[in-house]
Amino acid sequence: QVQLVESGGGLVLPGASLRLSCVASGRTFTNYGMAWFRQAPGKEREFVAGISWGGRSTAYVDSVKGRFTISRDNAKNTVYLQMNSLKPEDTAVYYCAAFRREYYNAYGAPRGDKDWGQGTQVTVSS
Repeated sequence: QVQLVESGGGLVLPGASLRLSCVASGRTFTNYGMAWFRQAPGKEREFVAGISWGGRSTAYVDSVKGRFTISRDNAKNTVYLQMNSLKPEDTAVYYCAAFRREYYNAYGAPRGDKDWGQGTQVTVSS
């Protein structure tokens, strides 16, 4: 099992930026694809962005394309989510997920079981 710890959430104004970080431990980081999911109050958890084990391929949900960027630093066992032009509808708890690298999906959410972090709250409000 991979242990994941997210950070970087907060309360921001519409149009602002935030960068989330997720540090992984417990397994060889490059054996895993990584992803960010989010869950808003009263809604199901949804896929936001994914990245392949080497970082060369990324996938995004349509609602964040052009605003969010996922990246990873394998030397630091860390995955990031840069969020720009934030909107109130981006308000949610954001979760980092790790999954076996062969389950990476270049067109959307990864398949298979995932290890999850504890989540970090992002609130976009004026």
